[in-house]
Amino acid sequence: MTHVFVGNRRLKLTNLSKVLWPDDGFTKADFIDYMEKVSPYILPHLKDRPVVFTRYPDGIYGKAFYQKNIPEYAPKWLNTYEVVSDRDKIIRYAVINDKDSLIWAANQASIEIHPWLSRKGAPGTPDFAVFDFDPMEKTDFEDARRLALALKRLLDMEGLKGFVKTSGATGLQVYIPLEPVYTYEDVRIFTSFFCRVLEKAFPDDATTTRKVDKRGGRVYLDYLQNIRGKTIIAPYSPRPRKGAPVSCPLTWEELEEGVAPDMFTIKSVPERLNRMGDVFAGALIHKQRIDKWLK
Repeated sequence: MTHVFVGNRRLKLTNLSKVLWPDDGFTKADFIDYMEKVSPYILPHLKDRPVVFTRYPDGIYGKAFYQKNIPEYAPKWLNTYEVVSDRDKIIRYAVINDKDSLIWAANQASIEIHPWLSRKGAPGTPDFAVFDFDPMEKTDFEDARRLALALKRLLDMEGLKGFVKTSGATGLQVYIPLEPVYTYEDVRIFTSFFCRVLEKAFPDDATTTRKVDKRGGRVYLDYLQNIRGKTIIAPYSPRPRKGAPVSCPLTWEELEEGVAPDMFTIKSVPERLNRMGDVFAGALIHKQRIDKWLK
């Protein structure tokens, strides 16, 4: 057990020698160190958003669990957002607005952080539309890359700006920053339109079919991520996979030239951020309207 000061708060860090990524020998101490280094870049993307954690207390091959409701032992100072569930139960989501909260979450072995697409002040109006390119069997990252670039060409034609990141696994995600004035249903209508255009243009490569056994080895275009309460992996969040990959924002030029998702790990991303800064930062300020696709 180690006590450290983060800001003005004294945090207790435990089991720092616990190996979380056995193939690579990365420990909880390595994970916390990574989160501390990237905190200036990840925190703006988490600000005021309820989050869901995926925790791996015994490492990525041990038993894992999702955590919406913060544990009873969570510190009193942790920012939270309460939601009444369909079963009239109160769910207290964590809201990670500062480094103290981020390091506390990392000490819980919360390898994955999944924020909402809307903020707690306006929970029904997302400020992102997300296109999720999810390769199925017989497809891979390269297939997702080609489809994401095709989407980029469509967005350019329509005068829309998108920001792309790796999922940290084999997929890609494209964020369209929005004025927070649309409902989640509006955003689903918008994203489904573009997904169906891609599906028609690339019938052998892309599908919007929900049934897994009907996807036929094509990349799944998951516009149903755009639902209130659904979450998506945060920019710069690690993933529980060999190599400790990270969901890493890219420039469109990088995606055009060709990248591999295993290039971006908890060891390489801090140096990348020091060199390039946050190439996803524009997604937080470049707000857009989508009225024409809702008529």
